[in-house]
Amino acid sequence: MVATLHDVARLAGVSFKTVSNVVNDYPHVRPSTRERVLEAIRTLDYQPNLSARSLRSGRSGVLSLALPELRLPYFAELADEVIRAAERRGLVVLIEQTNRDRKREVDLLSSARLRMVDGLLFSPLGLEPEDVELVRIDTPLVLLGERVFHPAVDHVTMQNVEAARAATEYLLARGRRRIALVGYHPGEVIGSAGLRFRGYREALEGAGLAVDERLLGVAELWHRQQGADAATQLLDSGVHFDAVFACNDTLALGAMHALTGAGRRVPDDVAVVGFDNTDEGVYSQPALTTVDPGRRGIAECAVDTLVQRIADRTAPVRQTAIDFSIVQREST
Repeated sequence: MVATLHDVARLAGVSFKTVSNVVNDYPHVRPSTRERVLEAIRTLDYQPNLSARSLRSGRSGVLSLALPELRLPYFAELADEVIRAAERRGLVVLIEQTNRDRKREVDLLSSARLRMVDGLLFSPLGLEPEDVELVRIDTPLVLLGERVFHPAVDHVTMQNVEAARAATEYLLARGRRRIALVGYHPGEVIGSAGLRFRGYREALEGAGLAVDERLLGVAELWHRQQGADAATQLLDSGVHFDAVFACNDTLALGAMHALTGAGRRVPDDVAVVGFDNTDEGVYSQPALTTVDPGRRGIAECAVDTLVQRIADRTAPVRQTAIDFSIVQREST
């Protein structure tokens, strides 16, 4: 039998009205009571009646999450965190993949589908800062990622430059001086690759080292194959390197595969650091040292920011950069 609000109220030991307030994300509920209700919702697998909610409140209780590429573990794990954060607030999430395609991103922002949701969490890759007018839409919107449209819309991001600089400094502090970068995009400035290259360059310059362009491993896509290909090209070129900073964990895992296949020991011969702290890096051989960019914090902050924007369209725009950390494992 499908669970009802009355079932949730009985299990949580609260009134029907209290359960309704939690489901509709009203703010004036004690945290302990809210958690008790949410635990009962999880136990009973209660699913809100979205049609009834929409008729009562003018809201659907549904958020949309648009991401470039769910094949990349970072985005898949970010989607999981967003769904969990939304569930804790009695909301559900619809996921859309834009395939890193500018036209699909532009079409999404004017799509009739947005009328079915209360708000949009959007991680664009094709849009540029000069596209600021495109993100001025009627649907409440929070941007994720590096494309900055300040001060037009709310934005939650990671500290790409600072985190990449810290990862490179981490390698430098362990005596590595010939650090290759895998995932380089020549000429890019505002994307993840450009920002992480900037942090890498700043760390080298801070140590009195110049960027050696022979150590820049180009990888247009950030999948394992491209990581392996970039590492193989570095090896075949004959350039000496004693460390790799990869722009994401997937590239790092591909690079480690190529290195070990060529007889290079990780970390004895070449230390490797990734970026994203995805689950698969925990179980690689050796386990991957990486940057944790604060994925859970990004999800929580993004959902909170969107919920607040839905409630108050006139509130000041929020720009938030989440803290990061270095996770040390066996690859360094």
